[in-house]
Amino acid sequence: MSRPAIEVEHLGRRFGQVWAVDDISFTVPAGSICALLGGNGAGKTTTLSMMLGLLLPSAGSVRVLAEDMCRHRYRVLGRMNFSSPYVDLPQRLTVEENLRVYARLYGVRPVGSRIGELARALEIGPLLKRHHRTLSAGQRTRVALAKALLNRPEVLLLDEPTASLDPDSADWIRGWLQDYRRDSGATLLLASHNMPEVERLCDQVFMLRRGRLVDRGTPAELVARYGRSTLEEVFLDIARERSAAAEQHT
Repeated sequence: MSRPAIEVEHLGRRFGQVWAVDDISFTVPAGSICALLGGNGAGKTTTLSMMLGLLLPSAGSVRVLAEDMCRHRYRVLGRMNFSSPYVDLPQRLTVEENLRVYARLYGVRPVGSRIGELARALEIGPLLKRHHRTLSAGQRTRVALAKALLNRPEVLLLDEPTASLDPDSADWIRGWLQDYRRDSGATLLLASHNMPEVERLCDQVFMLRRGRLVDRGTPAELVARYGRSTLEEVFLDIARERSAAAEQHT
């Protein structure tokens, strides 16, 4: 069996006296789509930041594509990428200028050809000459995804990948991500509050609450374990601590 794409071992991050992430461990199989779920403040963004090497852990370790992100992140950063609608690109640049800057940072060649491919694939061609500040929230989400795909990442981290998109556009993006995983063999890890999205996309789910990993499994396994009809109902049970079952399965 191939080594997991992401390995998290006893990971923790403390801010002052507060542990935002507290001793979590999990692995993400290569070629899978998995999700980090939890309410606001559960530790999802902090965990993703440590996976990117943007934050140093207070305890434990993160390995991506077999590299320790504390010690050797520069060996692997060119093989991964990140997308979030909450991280803006430079406002005064056009979409094309932004993509060219990031393409050069990742060593993408030829730049124009790759931007053209993504513009067609994500249907952002009409946006290329527009300044980023003029885009709607949904348009920015598509551009952020294009930025994240410039280097054809083997590991793609996604924070709310369909936020601000209308239902039709969101459904199209989900299908596009599934196709990307199938065609490239990439590993995707997403944080999302959209439970139908997670049920459709994800092979495995990791449930966080107050910085701790409280349950894991496939969406179907979690729904069955909690005796619920949907993953959203499971999410509410865990977030509101209405069931102790989660503590028995970590």
